[in-house]
Amino acid sequence: MTEFRFGRRKLLCIMAVCSIWVIASSLMILCLGGELLLLRVFFFTISIPSTLLTYWAANDSPTQAVFNYTTQIMVSALSASMIRWLTESLGLSIIVNVLLMCAFYITAIYLEWRFLRRPFRILIKVIPSHWGVLTLIPCVFCAYLIFVSSWPNSYLENFPQRIYVYAAIIPLVFVYIAVFKSLVAQYKAQMELQSATLLTMQISALKEKLQKVKEVEEDIRIQRHDLRHQFQTVTELVSRGDQTAALDFLDAAQKRLDEHQAIRWCHPPILDAVFSSYFDQAKSQGIPVESKISLPDVLPVDEGELAIVLANALENAIHANLKLPAAHRMIRCKMMGTPSIMLEISNPYISSCSFDHDGLPVARQEGHGLGVQSISAFCRKNGAVCQFDLADGWFRLRLVL
Repeated sequence: MTEFRFGRRKLLCIMAVCSIWVIASSLMILCLGGELLLLRVFFFTISIPSTLLTYWAANDSPTQAVFNYTTQIMVSALSASMIRWLTESLGLSIIVNVLLMCAFYITAIYLEWRFLRRPFRILIKVIPSHWGVLTLIPCVFCAYLIFVSSWPNSYLENFPQRIYVYAAIIPLVFVYIAVFKSLVAQYKAQMELQSATLLTMQISALKEKLQKVKEVEEDIRIQRHDLRHQFQTVTELVSRGDQTAALDFLDAAQKRLDEHQAIRWCHPPILDAVFSSYFDQAKSQGIPVESKISLPDVLPVDEGELAIVLANALENAIHANLKLPAAHRMIRCKMMGTPSIMLEISNPYISSCSFDHDGLPVARQEGHGLGVQSISAFCRKNGAVCQFDLADGWFRLRLVL
């Protein structure tokens, strides 16, 4: 459930050292005071050091790391206790107890990885704040476990203590469900807001494109109106034998026509409007644009959804360029429609960039990263392959549909 900032080999070494500490400290406490003492102090000898180690090795914020790890501790402690109670009640051997615990942990890890990891990582990226309050939920329950296990007599033999612990599971489950429903609602609200913003951007881009087309059409109409006078002027110059002046006059007229010529990037109108809008934004910010676009009239996906992907990618490229000196700015955009839709957008990038396990760039500032998540959602929905990479000082987005 955690994104780590180290490679696999270094992470395995860290986990090995942590495991050695857990085993050695547990055996020492068992020898000194037995199982009850281990139950009372394992939060301080195992859980807290492991939480600090997780935070140190993770990309998450302190509150996110604590929430994640203390939740795992709480689930592990309750599960181990319930399995222990079950095996003792049925008179099963300690080997069966160990096998049941191993089976539970393997199943839990698989289910978390398969069903919970992706939505949990999305929530962390999209809602990076307010995790401090949420961390109180597992921390308070862990403190409650310490309090109950510190009562006189053995926790493993005192039936009322077990009831107090397990009775707290019911409200805890409801609290977690309510919290995550609230987080999911916030996530959906932010994604809807982003979609509405991008839709507004598309409409604005189309309006700008139509306005430019109208302006060009008006200029062409004026040029056509003046064409009769220009022909008369050229005819007069030629009759006088001043061919150089006539050619200069025609050349100037041709340049005026070229200046008002509408640029059409592709046939699909919404994509054409997005290209025009963002390329104009880039050029107004002093960012040169190299483009090579060849698309068919009909696309295999929704044009509006693909326009959102382009808008997010080009906007990110513009923002990345604005952090560079003017001499190093550049956007390269290649897009073609045969044999399949292929897109590559690249821009210079001098800072370091980290990627998560899904290959998506990790946002460093609050509120950033929504565009990447939107692109990723488009790829999952339409079966597209998307790749982000940083090589030779260039950040590239490649998408194949």
